[in-house]
Amino acid sequence: MSIYYLKMEISNNTKSCLQLTIYIDQFIDYLSVERAATSNTIKSYKIDLLQFTRFISKDKASWKQVSTDDIYMFMKQPNFTSMESSTKSRKLATIRSFFSFLHKDEIIDFDPAQDIKTYKSKNHLPKVLSITQALKLIKTPLRISTTPTAFRDQAMLQLTYASGLRVSELVNLDIDDIDLTTQRVRCLGKGNKERIIPFHNQAKISIYEYLNKFRSQYKNIKSNKALFINIRGSRLTRQSFWLIIKKYAAINEMSDEMTPHTLRHSFATHLLLGGAPIRHVQELLGHANIATTQIYTHLTKEFIREEYDQSHPRSKLNNLNIIKES
Repeated sequence: MSIYYLKMEISNNTKSCLQLTIYIDQFIDYLSVERAATSNTIKSYKIDLLQFTRFISKDKASWKQVSTDDIYMFMKQPNFTSMESSTKSRKLATIRSFFSFLHKDEIIDFDPAQDIKTYKSKNHLPKVLSITQALKLIKTPLRISTTPTAFRDQAMLQLTYASGLRVSELVNLDIDDIDLTTQRVRCLGKGNKERIIPFHNQAKISIYEYLNKFRSQYKNIKSNKALFINIRGSRLTRQSFWLIIKKYAAINEMSDEMTPHTLRHSFATHLLLGGAPIRHVQELLGHANIATTQIYTHLTKEFIREEYDQSHPRSKLNNLNIIKES
């Protein structure tokens, strides 16, 4: 259900419930202006709060009337209990942040969410491609085609794996953000924090070929700034890029390994495997907290074990073959 229809449903319950959504809008403005939250974060917060509002608006006309029990009742709904732990945790974190905001602004006298404990999400390690898989994937577009679109796709894959950019950072790049002379890319990450990331020579060549063989043909007045564009000359979207990456993953039979951040995770893991200091990887990824980056140290340990099992003649994976041969 869209945000618009959620709001319409809430307002139709009772006219007095309009103030419920008014304070949500104020909270969203606070996140945008004072917390510099990303558009994706804001969208998620809006949806979470409007879903919660739809639940409580049946018999509540003011945020002052909401109790801790109301929040627990929301958590007991079948559609909530069936969610993944990470989704539950995010929704409760949204509710806690919202009521904290209302309490600090003296809109409510008591914070009903202050003692609500969030769910502990399971720490699933992100999926990572092997170095061989990553290199095979990023070379696929020009391996199977020489169309202008193939040059664009190759440039995007090369740059993503070379820099570890998030998808949103990649598609929001402008022409001026790329310096082919110094081989650096400038991007705005979470919280509008700028970082400058180097990229290797192969990525430079791919970007140069894309600019000459695709972008020069399809650019128009709408895309004067955008680095990566579609055949209509408009800035490429996040959804379009992930359709692109899924396409090449399927060609290489890697669909199960691919997630929205697979190349970013692979970039970080392969840097650490190559001996890069974790602090440097943290800066390249744009992580505010090094604890976020440390997950990749666990990945490298798993990665080394897998490489060992596949390569060593006495490893468990090869023992059966050795027995047969003997």
